[in-house]
Amino acid sequence: MELATIRQVLEAALLAAQEPLSLADLKKMFDDELSNEVLCKLLDQIRNEWKARPAELIQLASGWRFRTRAEFMPYLERLNPEKPPRYSRAVLETLSIIAYRQPVTRGDIEEIRGVAVNTHAIRVLEERGWIDVVGHRETPGRPALYATTRKFLDDLGLRSLTELPALEAIPPTNLELADAA
Repeated sequence: MELATIRQVLEAALLAAQEPLSLADLKKMFDDELSNEVLCKLLDQIRNEWKARPAELIQLASGWRFRTRAEFMPYLERLNPEKPPRYSRAVLETLSIIAYRQPVTRGDIEEIRGVAVNTHAIRVLEERGWIDVVGHRETPGRPALYATTRKFLDDLGLRSLTELPALEAIPPTNLELADAA
């Protein structure tokens, strides 16, 4: 199969996909005959071809996907005027602590926040798929260790936690995160 045809197949798959596609997912279409290097070069070509279009090809933690460029979102939001869910300050603070200090226990979160962790806050974040239990600390009671998930990174448009803004760069009055999904 010619590279131009492979590139078209990749583009079609990425446009049709509901979720980000990993390199392994994309390789399956070609019976794993493409190397990661060739696949990445083709994905970069597709990304460059779409630079002048209203959508862009991006790489996230769990794979590649197309998304609408940010400058067009105000117009598209008019098609679906539903308000995104609002999260309480406790939920957002809990998420921030987990994101920046992971893995952490409920006790770690309480120590940092200075108040008890509301069970509802943890449940909301787990239901959203943004945090998960990744193990247990080897201390009495074996408390659960929480960390963020790939879905958290994907919903925020990040490839890794290193792309989170530095804590020092976040003004104290700007602790609230917008719902990125």
